[in-house]
Amino acid sequence: MYITDYELFEVPPRWLFLKLTTSDGAVGWGEPVVEGRARTVATAVEELLDNYLLGEDPTRIEDHWQTMYRGGFYRGGPVLMSAIAGIDQALWDLKGKQFGAPVHELLGGRARDRVRVYQWIGGDRPADVGEAAREKVDAGFSALKMNATAELRAVDTPAAVTDAVDRIAAVREAVGDEVDIGVDFHGRVSKPMARRLAAALEPYDPMFVEEPVLPENNDALPAIRASTTVPIATGERMYSRWDFKEVLEADAVDVIQPDVSHAGGITEVKKIASMAEAYDVSLAPHCPLGPIALASCLQVDACTPNALIQEQSLDIHYNETSDVLDYLADPSVFDYEEGFVDIPDGDGLGIEIDEDHVREQAGDVDWHNPVWRHPDGSVAEW
Repeated sequence: MYITDYELFEVPPRWLFLKLTTSDGAVGWGEPVVEGRARTVATAVEELLDNYLLGEDPTRIEDHWQTMYRGGFYRGGPVLMSAIAGIDQALWDLKGKQFGAPVHELLGGRARDRVRVYQWIGGDRPADVGEAAREKVDAGFSALKMNATAELRAVDTPAAVTDAVDRIAAVREAVGDEVDIGVDFHGRVSKPMARRLAAALEPYDPMFVEEPVLPENNDALPAIRASTTVPIATGERMYSRWDFKEVLEADAVDVIQPDVSHAGGITEVKKIASMAEAYDVSLAPHCPLGPIALASCLQVDACTPNALIQEQSLDIHYNETSDVLDYLADPSVFDYEEGFVDIPDGDGLGIEIDEDHVREQAGDVDWHNPVWRHPDGSVAEW
């Protein structure tokens, strides 16, 4: 068996799907994408497949990963690692189908029967989150996540802090103490504002504060972590075990959030998770993406003892034209009950993609995140 062909599909709302085909007609699916840079990643996928994988045995996943990562001399970063990630997912999907088993069985078997998930509330500029939180809890979710703020200045006013606190307070009042609330700073917050916000939010017991500073400022995380009892989470813009090594060795983080479509795929995220386990750090994979990415996350979660909770993008504010379940032949594989989802137990990634629907939707999606500006006209972090 060898890899004979591939196709890429840019689909709404902002995803890129990869279909790998082998000489015996088997098909594997992956989701290689950087949100807003789908075409750039697609080119990287084409380069990797054309240069290294076409005509090769798809079962040698570790060797292929090392070749794609090391073979080009320049390594790391969002584009290359996301391209590798989607190819890696498709290779694992193929391997599971070859052996008639879900991927997690090939990675050592289940450490759990189901995975807790959280539900997004609010948008990029969150408002009216209290009522939205109540609705999601009534729908069965026991964990929520929201953005803490819109754009912030490097040193902002007490009112800006109060606005953030009032939003979190409204959610806590709406859902009570039995529900976890993750608060995403989204890298919008400077080091001094991160300390102020974390201290101000502490009375409302967030599940974690996510990406309190930009990843290029991870050296500030130990001091921020030392200044608060709120768990610190980060990692969606970190792309390999070498990126995570620094925050783990610095005792800077409580929850890591690698993205299985950005951080080298199933192969790499499983290694990152095992590194974190040695430091008593939990795993909560980042995944505001499509069904292939989510299925890949769940396969890792299933066999990872330190997996804490899983992000998923159903009804997220970005999914205005298409949603996670739309591309599945059997959407029930992602049924959420009591705030959990069962581990997909079908062969490979455990999902069946509705290829006809993918082809109907495929085209030039051209999604890009907004560019925000401060009142003085300077660019703000989104």
